[in-house]
Amino acid sequence: MPQEEISYLTAEGAERLRQELEYLKGPGRTELAKRLRTAIQQGDLSENADYIAAKEEQAFLEGRVLELEKILRHAVIIDEIQKDTSAVNVGSHVTIQEDDFEPETYFLVGPKEADPGNGRISHESPIGQALMGRKVGDVVEAQTPTGAIKLKIIKIE
Repeated sequence: MPQEEISYLTAEGAERLRQELEYLKGPGRTELAKRLRTAIQQGDLSENADYIAAKEEQAFLEGRVLELEKILRHAVIIDEIQKDTSAVNVGSHVTIQEDDFEPETYFLVGPKEADPGNGRISHESPIGQALMGRKVGDVVEAQTPTGAIKLKIIKIE
């Protein structure tokens, strides 16, 4: 399977996506069908803003359903990946330090669950890419939008 099709997810993230998919395929479609029926009953569809908006929303909903099905079909649950703390990988908790700043710990996740403000960075981000495969004590350089930064790996869990 091509690497770009693999979606690394936590069990919690995969469950959130499954719930969203279930909602979209059930109540989401039902609500949208009701809105479409109501809009169609209003008459002239060529100038019916409600109908046009509902059709656009339907296209978005169906696109999201396809996207979620693909993500979940190719998901690798990172909680279940064999934990190897000798090197940074998806699913690792990595403590890093930049210069004299306080050390920070990040959880490497797939891009679908990245939330840097909450300590979850994508393995595809500049910092994530720089850390992948590296070991405790390594100093890595990451190219960020604000320039290159050097980070020392303090701990891998």
